Parts: sequence; C-alpha cells; structure tokens
Amino acid sequence: MRWSEKQLAVHLERTGTRGQGNAADTSAPPFHLPPDQSANAARFALGRLKTGEMNKTEAAYDAHLWSIRGTVIAWHKFEGVKLRLADNTFYTPDFAVMLMSGELEMHETKGHWQDDAKVKIKVAASLYPFRFIALKPLAKKNGGGWAVEEF
Repeated sequence: MRWSEKQLAVHLERTGTRGQGNAADTSAPPFHLPPDQSANAARFALGRLKTGEMNKTEAAYDAHLWSIRGTVIAWHKFEGVKLRLADNTFYTPDFAVMLMSGELEMHETKGHWQDDAKVKIKVAASLYPFRFIALKPLAKKNGGGWAVEEF
C-alpha cells in the first residue's frame, strides 16, 4: 500500500504520532554484541533464547542487510511479521525485507534445518504472496557469503 503525503499526515495525526513518518534513526543496526563476549558466550552459543533476540547467524545477516540498505533493499525488520498458517500455528520469518522496488520478501537464516521449520516455510510460501528465501552461512574457507534457497 502506498500513501500520499496527505494520507500519511492524516494517519499520523489520527494515531497521535508526531513528527515525520521517517524520523526513526536507521543509521546503525539495532543489534550489538555485548562488549565482553566471553562472559556472555554461552548466551549466544545456544542460539536465540528469547523472542526478539538475534543469534550469531541472524546478527551476521542483519549486518549484511545493513550494508546493502539503500542500494538493494529499502528496509528490513527482524521478526517484523507473524504469519498465521492454521489455527494456533504461526510462522515468524527472521527478516521481513523490502526491496527498492517495494516488493516484500521473507528471509529465514538457518545454520541447520529442523523438520518443522522447513514444513512451516513451505506452507507459508504456498499461502502468502511473498518470496520466501532461506539463507545458510557458507564457511569462510569456502569463500564466505550465503547459500540461498528459494521456496
């Protein structure tokens, strides 16, 4: 959905939001590793322990998205979308990503696939009109980067 400046102003006034719609600080990634990583290594080594926290793979991909923001992608949000698959069954992609063209994609980062996760992304891809992409980090000895699988 695209709004005119007037429609956005009416929405911001109605919801009580003041200022510009794009006034959020997007100059730096919101995720930072703790300064003393050794003391917190166990917390990050186990992957995500709480909703809303990134594990190391997600943090690395978030940094990659920030590096291409403004050239390839216009916007991204960690766990920004929750999709209903069935009664009491939901799928939350790791990243909602908006391309410069305005298209939305759902990106999932995985070091290893669990069976239920692969089923959920396949079901979501069949139900929703987004492009679903899974990314797996490649070893640095193999050149680094990301292996991409599209659903």
